[in-house]
Amino acid sequence: MVLDDLGNSLKGTLKKIANAVHIDSKLIKEVVRDIQRALLQADVNVKLVLELSKKIENRALSEKPKAGMSNREHVIHIVYEELVEILGGSRELPIRKQIIMLVGLYGQGKTTTCGKLATYFKKKGLRPALIAGDVHRPAAYEQLKQIADKVKVPFYGDNKENDAVKVVKEGLDKFKRVSDVIIVDTSGRHKLEDDLIDEMKEIFKATRPDEKLLVMDAAIGQQAGPQAKAFDDAVDITGIVLTKLDGTAKGGGALSAAAEVGAPIVFIGTGEHSNDFEKFDPAGFISRLLGMGDIKSLLERAEESLKGKDAEKTARRIMSGKFTLHDMYDQMDMLKGMGSLRKVAEMLPGGFPGKSKIKDEDMDSTENKLQKFKVIMDSMTEEEMNDPNIIRATRVKRIARGAGVENRNVKELLKYYNVMKRTMKGISGNRKMQKNLMKRLNFGV
Repeated sequence: MVLDDLGNSLKGTLKKIANAVHIDSKLIKEVVRDIQRALLQADVNVKLVLELSKKIENRALSEKPKAGMSNREHVIHIVYEELVEILGGSRELPIRKQIIMLVGLYGQGKTTTCGKLATYFKKKGLRPALIAGDVHRPAAYEQLKQIADKVKVPFYGDNKENDAVKVVKEGLDKFKRVSDVIIVDTSGRHKLEDDLIDEMKEIFKATRPDEKLLVMDAAIGQQAGPQAKAFDDAVDITGIVLTKLDGTAKGGGALSAAAEVGAPIVFIGTGEHSNDFEKFDPAGFISRLLGMGDIKSLLERAEESLKGKDAEKTARRIMSGKFTLHDMYDQMDMLKGMGSLRKVAEMLPGGFPGKSKIKDEDMDSTENKLQKFKVIMDSMTEEEMNDPNIIRATRVKRIARGAGVENRNVKELLKYYNVMKRTMKGISGNRKMQKNLMKRLNFGV
């Protein structure tokens, strides 16, 4: 999970408020100390932590709860609002024709982010292209080329040319008429040196990018603020992309860097795959961190995973009481498109029932089981997919052999299907539930 340690500490603090018999100044001061400790351990800037804790304490002691809100809810809401505030404002990159220039030091994840950005815009229906502007790191050209091939977008680079500006200009000439979003990878250094600044400025003059995004590793800690300011002074960055936010307990320094320089965080990287990339929404992020879920992001992921599929047709068929293995297969595809079960669970308010007791290995086991179910269904005939009731012993044996699994795995799939079918039948007999479901899916009722 993203910033697991910080999230657990903050959830513990909220639990202390929720379970308190009385909300008094002693409890408020204790809660503020707990929050200070949690944020400092996560490398959030000391000055910001002190400002935040002072605001929480002052508001909790002086403000009266809004109508219909208890003292406990009031204090929890103040903590939530002030945590959102330290992350700065939110901003979305426009979905339009544009040039994006990525900057940052070595090892921060610039090249990988190029592929993730391309995937993001491709899902939005635009035509992205990648340009290899890093001519100094020997592996940069090959790495970006491989990423472009993997995400299936056009690529330009010249591994024999040492002039970055020349390579970028040639790439722009090649793509400006055929691509919507041109993403330019640039060179990094182990630290911000004069020659790196000069090269960035020259590329900026040559490209006139609409966006200049600073890519930073979330584990950078307290150096994040000064580094962000230095890049901002050099090229006037328009946004920050935080990478590897899943692999560190100390991402607070990078998160608070945005507030220090006044440049919003626009994306966060939460894994190695091209889909492990999210638009950054401070309110949703803090809500998820506190265990309150992030339904907005969850719905966006669901919407993306449904693109290109006749979701309304499937939903209406289910509503009518018909539910085949084809429908179940589509559901599994949609879930896979939304990311890992762990990431989906983080976005649910309070997770799902018993989430706190579910171990990571259990989630992995469930994910592997669903993947195995898909392989089994790939081994079935069209007749069997449409009417699983015809699957008897001889068919079970044939399907298992074709999928490379045991007979019991096929039987387990059929048992899972029957449970799902009963659930869908329950929905089909409940008009109110049908109406709410179709409304949530944005279909006409």
